[in-house]
Amino acid sequence: MNIEPKLEQIEKDFYDVERRMSDPGIVSQLKELQELGKRHAQLEPVVRKYQEYRKNREEIQEAQDLLHSDDEDMRRLAEEEMAAKEPLTAGLLQELQFLLLPSDPNDERSVMMEIRAGAGGEEAALFAANLFRMYSRFSERQNWTYEIIDISETGIGGIKEIVVRIDGRGAYSKLKFESGVHRVQRVPVTEASGRIHTSTATVAVLPEVEDVDVEIRAEDLKVDTYRASGAGGQYVNRTDSAVRMTHIPSGLVVTCQDERSQLKNRAKALRYLRAKLYDLEMQKKNDAVASERRGQIGTGDRSERIRTYNFPQNRLTDHRIGVTLYKLDQILDGDLYELIEALTMADQTERLHHLETIG
Repeated sequence: MNIEPKLEQIEKDFYDVERRMSDPGIVSQLKELQELGKRHAQLEPVVRKYQEYRKNREEIQEAQDLLHSDDEDMRRLAEEEMAAKEPLTAGLLQELQFLLLPSDPNDERSVMMEIRAGAGGEEAALFAANLFRMYSRFSERQNWTYEIIDISETGIGGIKEIVVRIDGRGAYSKLKFESGVHRVQRVPVTEASGRIHTSTATVAVLPEVEDVDVEIRAEDLKVDTYRASGAGGQYVNRTDSAVRMTHIPSGLVVTCQDERSQLKNRAKALRYLRAKLYDLEMQKKNDAVASERRGQIGTGDRSERIRTYNFPQNRLTDHRIGVTLYKLDQILDGDLYELIEALTMADQTERLHHLETIG
């Protein structure tokens, strides 16, 4: 796949943007200046990487010319130079190919995350609570904020289900591979014989969308209010402020209970419903694409088992990409960086392979 012409065009566009940004007449046009600044920031990583790649390639060419020298020392130095530069240049080319992949339009969005206890009873609910803590700790490390939209707790610290909004630039790009079935293997605190049990929880990650992305008509909504309830009481206030919102055409139902007001709960519920409707539409589109390509990251289907958390061995295995990490304690404390990087790289590699196949 020859990407040279595209890279040359991007470099040309980059310098054109820089020229326009330095034009005195543009300084007073704030909106256009902001757009140019955004475009400059998008192009700069590609241009800098391309310039580094081109410089390495030129140095390889110079070394190749020296291979025909009568001076033996010069030939040896040229061979050493090529041996060092060729792998580096190949790596830079792959990075450029990744940078040129079409970006997910949702990547920069905040997210709505749903975590639900699956098979395993109380132990599954405790595992769901572990997952919520893991994602909240990761959010804190990223300097993102999060807020509970809805929660159903158990009496001993477990969570039957929770919906949380995670607000931060690029949240979806880092968390979108978390959708699916998460499996835990450990000895439950209630197990007297010390036997290892297997339980599950499901995670769904939805990009948060704006009014312009999904239109919801007032006549399509049925809104009920009720008294918030649930074990624990850490996140809810038992007042008549809880909201249940039903989207009549799709049958989707969302609930929200917050310690503040019914008005705020309505706004949160509407935001959550909008994300659910957008996700429903995206799932329909993805089903069509999935018949053509099923990448190694998988489909993102809620029923797909994606990961196993083995407590006795302090081991986490992501089954989609075959990655095993022996630092489960750190991961559950929010250290998801290595895992996210591996998943992102696998997805980019698969998408690049797909482009090469159809190209």
